[in-house]
Amino acid sequence: MRREHIIYPLDMPVTISYCSIEDYPIHWHNAIEIIFVLKGTINVTIDSDTYEIEEKEMEVINNNESHRIFSKDPDNRVLIFHMDSSFFEKYYNDIENMFFYLNSSDEGAQESQEYEDLRIFLSIILCEAIQKREDYDEEIESTLIDMLYHLINNFHYLTYEKEELKDNEEQLERYHRIAKYIFNNYNNKISLQEIAKKEFLSADYLSHEIKNATGYSFTDLLNLTRVEESIKLLLDSNMSISEISDEVGFSHTRYYNKNFKFYYKCTPLQYKKKYKLDEKSYEKAKKLTYLETSEALKFLYPYLEDYDRFNYENRIHKIHINMDEEISPFSDDFRKVINVGDAFDLLIEDNKDNLEEIQEEISFRYGRIFNLFHRDMGIFPGSSFYNWNKTKTVFEFMEYIELTPLVLLEQLELTDEELINAFHSYVEYFSEIESIDFYNIKYQFHNDFPSELKSEIIKILEENSLEYEDEGYIGNHLEINKIYDSAYMIPYIIHQVANNNISLNFIRAFDVLEKEVVLTNEVFFGSSGLVNDMGIKKPSYYAYYLLGKLGDILVQKGDGYLVTKSDDEYQILLYNYGEELNNLISYEALEKRRGIKNTTEKKISLNIVNINSNAQITTYILNEKIGSSYNYWLGMGKPIRLNKEEREILHKASFPGINFRYTKKSSVLNLLPKLKGYGAHLIIIKKV
Repeated sequence: MRREHIIYPLDMPVTISYCSIEDYPIHWHNAIEIIFVLKGTINVTIDSDTYEIEEKEMEVINNNESHRIFSKDPDNRVLIFHMDSSFFEKYYNDIENMFFYLNSSDEGAQESQEYEDLRIFLSIILCEAIQKREDYDEEIESTLIDMLYHLINNFHYLTYEKEELKDNEEQLERYHRIAKYIFNNYNNKISLQEIAKKEFLSADYLSHEIKNATGYSFTDLLNLTRVEESIKLLLDSNMSISEISDEVGFSHTRYYNKNFKFYYKCTPLQYKKKYKLDEKSYEKAKKLTYLETSEALKFLYPYLEDYDRFNYENRIHKIHINMDEEISPFSDDFRKVINVGDAFDLLIEDNKDNLEEIQEEISFRYGRIFNLFHRDMGIFPGSSFYNWNKTKTVFEFMEYIELTPLVLLEQLELTDEELINAFHSYVEYFSEIESIDFYNIKYQFHNDFPSELKSEIIKILEENSLEYEDEGYIGNHLEINKIYDSAYMIPYIIHQVANNNISLNFIRAFDVLEKEVVLTNEVFFGSSGLVNDMGIKKPSYYAYYLLGKLGDILVQKGDGYLVTKSDDEYQILLYNYGEELNNLISYEALEKRRGIKNTTEKKISLNIVNINSNAQITTYILNEKIGSSYNYWLGMGKPIRLNKEEREILHKASFPGINFRYTKKSSVLNLLPKLKGYGAHLIIIKKV
């Protein structure tokens, strides 16, 4: 049977399902259904219309509305609430004839507060159903009642198109009576004149008002109702087309066919042949996987932050760590290469100061430099003389700060012959310079480097025992994006390193203001440097800073944490993990995804064994409020230029918060850190 009978638990007038849906064929039930998409995208067909419902969006299915749910997204996660109409009838006696409408068609329509409140109601109902704390059944019923009035006041089907009807109760009631009369008498011979007489209105006036309120003429509204109701007879009865036509109130089958085809783009017979199934085939056509309902709760934390009955114990992430364990050496390949930028940039003192400080605190092994064979460095097209003094200055500085050059070979302004001649001159010159460890310098080809020219350069490299990278450099010069300045980069970088995805080619050591064409300010303009043009360290800088303090032995790792050790010290790096960390999205898209609330607080209980000593514990804290120069700058009102005092404040604001504590030897060391927003905690435990 396509008409499904919802069986409610004895303790609450609602059922909740958590599932992944491939296809749930056309069906209907005597219940109000709300679909809440927690992840991915699904499609919902209600009567003759199909809607795409995206993550965080909802859709309502009214009593006895035929609908289908389907999706091509295998990772979709959906909450489905069925609510008992007879329960609602106690508080609104005409609930059977009430229809609700959620806007799932217009982009951004569900970002307003009334939708946010509806998500909170649904989250509370799920929370109470899972926790089952004292009086949970009463709390669920109370929330359902509040939600009912919220639906009536904000999602009444007649006020969707006509917001002004909310303030005209008399007119709203009239339209509701008319729609109710049509729905309950569609299968009879009813007329506009008959309804006008009941409402003491002229037929012409009523016709205009119905069109104005619903968008349909009286005849169209009546025929649409008949067509939609006929679906149930087509799929769930053995009646003929002519019998169905007569049953739903059409005077002739040809009128039924005409109206049906207008809305469904096929005849009733074609629809019946396509979708009618026997009961066994219908059950087989259902393709959905039911999941553990409690697993859905993690998606709803932001909506439960202010709910006093939410059991915060459920939100504590417990991590057990045995410091005697060892998985493998911990790779510090994240420190292998940093993009320095154009070689010419290292002739500027401010840039040199920034890079020197980066090396002191993070210690990269190689610095990738661009545009070495360029006119800015004294290498001019059409010239047979090459001035290597600027390059010598750059190499000597990099030698001084213990950063080995990784020269990116690109085809710039020089012809193939000129580049080969320049490279011969370069090798001959620097092989004689004692102040530079020339044979430690490495070379890498840009992926667009011509293959024949590459072969010639490789021949020169090999003849002179010079090393080059086998893997080419993909020109990952991403567009300007404010995300690079933000605290989002803290967990993003850590997550990439923790999962051995260290291709962070877009990150540079420092921003260069002069290279940006379109600027709105001179402080943070969305470039991908670790340090901005004023030497102010960004959150991304301190992501590397924290990673650089990890030990050389990996003890344990999991979602959102790394544990390492070295000698008499142990390091635990925690970060707020979310699936969005797999991608670099625009800052605007990030804000839209997160909605009104910030990323929820994450409470962690660390139970650590086998420290076997008194210990000093140092905790570094980084998040949007602590250690993010960008967020601090936002709080200052985004000044486009900084005075001396503001600049000093931002320098100080960029540093992580640091806490110290001393603990005595115990069999189990328990720590309870809290991660807020996009951020990370590094906990260093040193034996004393």
